[in-house]
Amino acid sequence: MGLVFANIRLSNPVKPDLLPIDTNCLVDSGSTHLCIPQHLAIQLGLSELQKREIILADETAKLVPYVGPIKIEFENRICFVGAMVLGDQCLLGAVPMEDMDLIVHPKLLKLSVNPESPNVARGLAK
Repeated sequence: MGLVFANIRLSNPVKPDLLPIDTNCLVDSGSTHLCIPQHLAIQLGLSELQKREIILADETAKLVPYVGPIKIEFENRICFVGAMVLGDQCLLGAVPMEDMDLIVHPKLLKLSVNPESPNVARGLAK
């Protein structure tokens, strides 16, 4: 499977006077969280809530800022999450994808809403 990218909109729900930011992000269902570069955290006026330890692809651990809240919009879906600040590109992990009921089409290299629930996001609560 190749790399999957998707356009998402990020905003700060606590500061509605700041304009949202449209960004192209790497979609990675093997990662857990939303990760954003420092420049996006600054532009969105996000506050550091705490430090969190993450494990990188090379198995090294790193302490990074955890910021929020962030509103994510993709097509007709939204969610509110925190984000890890690292790297130079946005990465959409499994937590926000599950929250918005999104699926990855490996053959098409595309992120989309779940076709079984196209109008309303669905999740498990059991």
